[in-house]
Amino acid sequence: MNISVVIPLLNEQESLNELYNWIAKVMQSNSFSYEILFIDDGSDDGSWDTIKELSQTDQNVKGIRFLKNFGKSQALHAGFKAAQGDVIITMDADLQDNPEEIPEMYDLITKGGFDLISGWKKKRYDSVIAKNLPSKLFNAAARRTSGVKLHDFNCGLKAYKNLVVKNIDVHGEMHRYIPVLAKNAGFSKIGEKVVLHQARKYGKTKFGMSRFINGFLDLVTIWFMSRFGKRPMHFFGLIGTILFIVGLGFSLYLGIDKLFIEIKGRLIAERPEFYIALTSMILGTQFFLAGFLGEIILTSKRNKERYNIAETIE
Repeated sequence: MNISVVIPLLNEQESLNELYNWIAKVMQSNSFSYEILFIDDGSDDGSWDTIKELSQTDQNVKGIRFLKNFGKSQALHAGFKAAQGDVIITMDADLQDNPEEIPEMYDLITKGGFDLISGWKKKRYDSVIAKNLPSKLFNAAARRTSGVKLHDFNCGLKAYKNLVVKNIDVHGEMHRYIPVLAKNAGFSKIGEKVVLHQARKYGKTKFGMSRFINGFLDLVTIWFMSRFGKRPMHFFGLIGTILFIVGLGFSLYLGIDKLFIEIKGRLIAERPEFYIALTSMILGTQFFLAGFLGEIILTSKRNKERYNIAETIE
């Protein structure tokens, strides 16, 4: 199979038939063998009924429905696990991503030698205040911390080698950072393509300030995980050791000063150095233990299934 199109969605019933027809037209005109995987992330507007109807008329249409809304990252994880194509294309279901971009992105993967191609919505039709400006700030911070030089990390339209999606774990809200996850997994050939962005035709955007804030918090997480995820003791243990040594140094100073220098009668507990020493040694011990526990946790087996599937169409 040439292409798997993975489409996570939440309450996008109005756009599904139009999106399906558009994708099928592109695939057939380019003679691609393909599958379209709709991942219904707990919709309550009849999206799943539409997906079932499409699957009955076209065997290339498949679907996964979650029992409730688990999030876009979990939807992509399920889609990646089920995808069979040599190249996996992800796109949103709101018709803002253009399926006409798929053939060129496919060629960049199969002929251009890229592991991942990320779309860049250079010209956007979103609100400047609500989405454009926050996206620019977010992308600048992501480039700075990750070292991946992309203009638009959060573009839903991306193309991947099958090997890439089978070797990354997308969870939490890490779908924004799939290029970073791919880089950390050893896939360094990451490219970018300017893609056409279209105004939303149906429904309303699900982007809000909470998602913007969560994006930055996740960025801190992935920065830490990429640098110290496999060796937490190198971070926590180093800070803990430094703090403990500082506290121990103040303790020795207080002890020597009390025994040989200071005038008798003044209590050690009345001196600010005492509290510096006490706080530093306590924090140092806690940081060191955090690193030690992190090393233990890394050795344990993790359960990667973070969603419950209600139905599957194959």
